[in-house]
Amino acid sequence: MNQQAKIQPRANMEHWQERVDLAAAFRWTARLNMHEAVANHFSLAVDDVGTKFLMNPNQVHFSRIRASDLLLLDANDPKTMERPGAPDPTAWGLHGSIHRLCPHARCVMHVHSIHATVLACLADSSLPPIDQNTATFYGRYVVDGEFGGLAFEDEGARCAGMLGDPKIKVMIMGNHGVLVIGRDVADTFNRLYYFERAADTYIRALQTGRPLRVMSPETAEKTARELDDYPDQAERHLAELKAILDDEGSTYAS
Repeated sequence: MNQQAKIQPRANMEHWQERVDLAAAFRWTARLNMHEAVANHFSLAVDDVGTKFLMNPNQVHFSRIRASDLLLLDANDPKTMERPGAPDPTAWGLHGSIHRLCPHARCVMHVHSIHATVLACLADSSLPPIDQNTATFYGRYVVDGEFGGLAFEDEGARCAGMLGDPKIKVMIMGNHGVLVIGRDVADTFNRLYYFERAADTYIRALQTGRPLRVMSPETAEKTARELDDYPDQAERHLAELKAILDDEGSTYAS
C-alpha cells in the first residue's frame, strides 16, 4: 500500500495525519531501543490552544502502536482517569499538565533512553558543547534536580513549571530520563534523536578520562542558532523514516 493510501482518514477518526506521524515516531523510537518496555509516552496537541492532545494508550509497546490506537484527550477534563480506556496515570500527570500549562509545547516526548538517562544520573547533568550535536542544545535545556517520585499530577505540574521559557526545548530530568518538546512530531522526534546522540557522545568522551575540547560560549550559541534555523531537516528525517516503514509493510499507519 502506498503512502497516499495509508494516510487516508479512517471513519470517525480525527487528526489522521497527526496520528500517522506520531505512530511512526513510536515505531522508530522502539527500533532505536530508546523506549522502556510498556512505559514512556509521546503526546501531540491537535487544537489551537494546545489542550486537546493525542497520546499512546496505556501499556502498549511502542513497536505495536498504530495511528488508530492513539487516545484523544482533553487536558482540562477532570474525569479523564475515570473513563474506560484511561491513559497511564503518570502519563496523564506529566503530559496532561504540560499541555494544560505550556501551550507552546505542542508535542511532548518523554523516554528513559540509555544515554540521556545516564546523563540525568550524574551529579552534574549539564551537557557541555563538545561537538556539533551537543552544541545543538546550548542554552536550550533545563536540568530538573528535584525529582519527586513518579510523575502523578503534582509532579507533572512541577515539571511543567520549568518549561515556561519558549527557548527551552529539553528537560534533563535528574534521576529519571529526558523530556523533549517541539512544534510538531517531526521537530520533536528529530530533537529527541539528536539529544540521545549528543548524550552518547558526551558519555563516551568522559569515559576516555582525557580533557574535553569545549567550545566557547559564542561558538556554541552560533552553532545552536544555525541548527535552529536549518531548513527542512526534521521534516525530511521523519518523511524518510515513514518511507522506510512503508517499504517494509509496517502497520503503523493503520
